[in-house]
Amino acid sequence: MTTMTHQPLDARRVFGGVDTHKDVHVAGALDELGRLWGTGSFPTTAGGYRQLWRWLRTDGDVVAVGVEGTGSWGAGLARCLTAQGVDVREVMRPNRQHRRRDGKS
Repeated sequence: MTTMTHQPLDARRVFGGVDTHKDVHVAGALDELGRLWGTGSFPTTAGGYRQLWRWLRTDGDVVAVGVEGTGSWGAGLARCLTAQGVDVREVMRPNRQHRRRDGKS
């Protein structure tokens, strides 16, 4: 099941970020000033990747998308976005030992 929130803004340049998981990818979209305009959850299927791409393009031109784990769970999404001409940037996962030792925030 896909869930999305969306708050349209005047900005036309969109930046995306995707937290990848085995069964669902969670995406966020920001405008060029860093304002969050929406989040969405999408299945990790070819259809889900296309839904995510369409959703990101709703209110502007997608400049770049950061995808966590392009070598694992994010690989299919990264290929899909790259095929659409998107500037895909790999986002490194945080070190688990460091995160547990120092906390998430």
